[in-house]
Amino acid sequence: MTIAIKQLAHIGIRISDLERSLAFYRHFGFEPVYEDPNDAVVILTDSNGLEINFIINADPSSEPHNILMDGDTKHPGYTHVALEISSYQDLVDYCAAHDIEVSSGPVDLSDGVSLFVRDPDRNVIELRENGVRVGHAYEG
Repeated sequence: MTIAIKQLAHIGIRISDLERSLAFYRHFGFEPVYEDPNDAVVILTDSNGLEINFIINADPSSEPHNILMDGDTKHPGYTHVALEISSYQDLVDYCAAHDIEVSSGPVDLSDGVSLFVRDPDRNVIELRENGVRVGHAYEG
C-alpha cells in the first residue's frame, strides 16, 4: 500500500523582502490572498489556483548566494520549482521587456523546452513549454 497524493498543495519559498518578492512573482500572475496574523507567512495564488507560501524570515543581509545551486559542493535539498507556460518565446520577450534575467536556456529537456530565472532571493524557477523543441541540449 502507498499513501495516495491527490495533488500539489503549495510551494513554500523563503524570502527576505515581501514587497520585492511580490513585485517579481506578480510577473507570473501571482497575487497575495492571505497574510497570517500570527506568523510571517503570505499566501499567493495564480488564476489556476497554484499556491505559493512566502515564508518571510530569510536574513536580508546574507550574500546573494543559493547554497543548493551556486556552489561547487552539491548539498541535498529542493533545487527549483518548475511551472508550465504556454510559450517560451513569449516568456523570452516578456523577460527582455521587463529586465528579468534568464539564467539558463532555452534548453530541450524531456518533451519540452525550459528556461530558468532566479527570484530576488536567488531561488530558481524553471518555466517550461511542453511539446516543443529548440535544438539546444542541456549541458548541466
